[in-house]
Amino acid sequence: MMRFIQVFFVTLWPNTHKNMAGVKQIKTALVSVFHKDGLEALLAKLHSEGVKFLSTGGTQRFIESLGYECQTVESVTSYPSILGGRVKTLHPKVFGGILARRENEGDRAQMQQYDIPEIDLVVVDLYPFEETVASGASEQEIIEKIDIGGISLIRAGAKNFNDVVIVPSKNEYGMLQDILDKNGAQTTLEERKQFAERAFGVSSHYDTAIHQWFAK
Repeated sequence: MMRFIQVFFVTLWPNTHKNMAGVKQIKTALVSVFHKDGLEALLAKLHSEGVKFLSTGGTQRFIESLGYECQTVESVTSYPSILGGRVKTLHPKVFGGILARRENEGDRAQMQQYDIPEIDLVVVDLYPFEETVASGASEQEIIEKIDIGGISLIRAGAKNFNDVVIVPSKNEYGMLQDILDKNGAQTTLEERKQFAERAFGVSSHYDTAIHQWFAK
């Protein structure tokens, strides 16, 4: 009597991408920057990966000038930029989209209830406060270069690094570009935490410079 023996082969795939559980896809990017230099290449890569843009003011016009569609912040919040541009992004629909914990059922329910979009990437370059001081500008000109919305976006994105990538200045454009070139529009938890560290460094330096100017 012939006996048939079944042999099962199990293929063990190496863990080539760190911890896949921490990988998040970038689908929507909020871009709000003062300096546009170095931004074009980053936007081109994000666009090629199917990332949607959300912006306002000069940054929105810059994105559209490159031929990319860009949803306005005003269309999300139903509020225009007001008070001479002092209030643009400061709205629950913007900060809710950044701070919402994606795996928290309560947060997700409220996002649906209040029609809050998920924002996965925040790209910021702050008003040039130190450069304005160094230029010998007037006190009023210096005060107007104290960034409020941008610094708030940085802190919100960094706080929720579990779900959001925060690019806090033009110095980090290349850092994100390298990740996109290597892995496409996705990041690991470790990478997002590195961006958060950079973000709080930018925030700390910026606020210290403002404090020193007031204390002089």
